Amino acid sequence: MITPVEPERPARRLVVRAAVDGHGVTPFELFFDLVFVFAVTQVTAHVVHSHTGLGIVQGAVLLGLLWWAWSSYTWLGNQAHADIGPIRLGMVGAMIAVFVVAISIPEAWHDEPGGLHGPTVLTLAYLAIRVIHEALYLLAAGDDRQLRHQLALNLVPLAGGGALLLLGTTVGDEARTALWAAALAVDWVLTYVTSMRGRGWRINSIDHWIERHGLVVILALGESVVAIGVGAAGMPLDTEVLVGASLGIIVAAALWWLYFDVSSIAAERALHRRDTDGRVRAAIESYTYLHYWSILGIVLTAVGVEGVLAHAMDRGGLGGFIAGCLTLGPALYLAGHVLSWVRLDSVVKTQRIVAIVVLGATWPAAAAAAPLTALALVSVELVALVTFESVKYADVRDELRAERL
Repeated sequence: MITPVEPERPARRLVVRAAVDGHGVTPFELFFDLVFVFAVTQVTAHVVHSHTGLGIVQGAVLLGLLWWAWSSYTWLGNQAHADIGPIRLGMVGAMIAVFVVAISIPEAWHDEPGGLHGPTVLTLAYLAIRVIHEALYLLAAGDDRQLRHQLALNLVPLAGGGALLLLGTTVGDEARTALWAAALAVDWVLTYVTSMRGRGWRINSIDHWIERHGLVVILALGESVVAIGVGAAGMPLDTEVLVGASLGIIVAAALWWLYFDVSSIAAERALHRRDTDGRVRAAIESYTYLHYWSILGIVLTAVGVEGVLAHAMDRGGLGGFIAGCLTLGPALYLAGHVLSWVRLDSVVKTQRIVAIVVLGATWPAAAAAAPLTALALVSVELVALVTFESVKYADVRDELRAERL
């Protein structure tokens, strides 16, 4: 009798699946973003509680660190599927580190007595995020020698910025702010220089790239919606609070409209028109660097809206700090768009430049006005811009949406 031979089972191994054109955002990446959402709320809370220009600078630095970490994993997800094998396992570790960064933010500059040193915990967790990313990206690079060389170059800004971050944990609050800002600048500048010389980065899927950045804008806008609820928390439910909440939603909706109605779809088409090298350069400059300013603008807008809701029943002037966030936040958001489009497709959005000037000029009037009046002014200005662009780009919108069907 012949004994049947069982077929050999392939050895189980950790699999890395390369991303290809048409690859979209995975559910795991959305799950990964949840910890970043919490971290951004912590940054917003820091700015609100500080209520100073220095607090805004500190918030910008913290957001810059978070943005750089998020962007790093966005590039990784465009290289390999984030929900498979060692990439997923490693990103779970990164999520833990991001959460540690988030819960350390309240003690980033004012360490509470007892327990671990907050700035040191934040710095070590942030560096862990970056080191995990470097290891996972190296694994995802496979046999791509140019990409592996680029990752080796990337160790230079990581080491330089990391050294300054660690040095910042040993000094006082103001000096720490300067050193951490310098660390961020060194990391960003050296990464840009090495990226332009190494030319090893890859954009494997434009669909994934556009969708990923669109989602982070939505998540940031979600923080502005949360700010409305935080500002209204504990307030009597009266007409002023309801009007303020409605105006806050209008502001958030206008910011959403200005990104997604036409702009994001047109950006996808602009990237498709570029050759491989031009596409990578545009992705680096227009998205990795310039989108940060729009996200910072959303955070400042959230601070402004939260401040208005917290003082919705006041009859006195709003004050310079909250009014500045309320007017300059949307202006910075639009500035990020303008610069991004100049780099992406050599397009100058004149009407948005005009809106930036108008919002900036509104700051003194908003500071002197009652809170709800100031919020109404900003709402009217943003709705006017949305209306203008909706009419101006009506044919373009129809054409772009027809292409996607």
